[in-house]
Amino acid sequence: MTAQYVRDAAATAVVFGFFALSWYGWAQEAPPRSWRVPLGIASGIALLTAVVGGLLAWRHWSAGTAFDDGTSRSFGLVVGVEFAAAALGAGLLAVRRRTEFISTWVALVVGVHLFPVAALIGYPLIHVVAALVTLVAVAAIPVARARSLPVSAVTGLGTGTVLLVAALSSTVLALTGYGSAV
Repeated sequence: MTAQYVRDAAATAVVFGFFALSWYGWAQEAPPRSWRVPLGIASGIALLTAVVGGLLAWRHWSAGTAFDDGTSRSFGLVVGVEFAAAALGAGLLAVRRRTEFISTWVALVVGVHLFPVAALIGYPLIHVVAALVTLVAVAAIPVARARSLPVSAVTGLGTGTVLLVAALSSTVLALTGYGSAV
């Protein structure tokens, strides 16, 4: 499950930590009262993880990376398609007055886009994250309805947790250099 390069593991910790924080923020749109403190604590851990990942990425910036000119172009294309699909779907949901499903749509797009990202940078952990975020997106609406919860709370909690665990795992890999080229 390791990244080929320490720098890439550290950068993954930054990105996933930041986006875990964002998803926990989305979960705070209208969560049950009992979720507020745990969401706040998880948000703090996500922020701290992103900062530690950033320091590790900076420390290993001159080390190798899976990104070269070709990988960077492909990555940019994948992310561009992701943003376009997320925006288009969110716009259509807003026009149809189904804004409660925007978080789930965005999570689905994020999950699906992580499959080619994982293949591009050769980091197997990201395949697991892709599958789990996609699963959260597929399950969020039925779970929210079954438990009378806001869809954004279920989607945000699930997606944020998957990303936070992956960010923490990437931080540990970057700290230890386990299985990674320096």
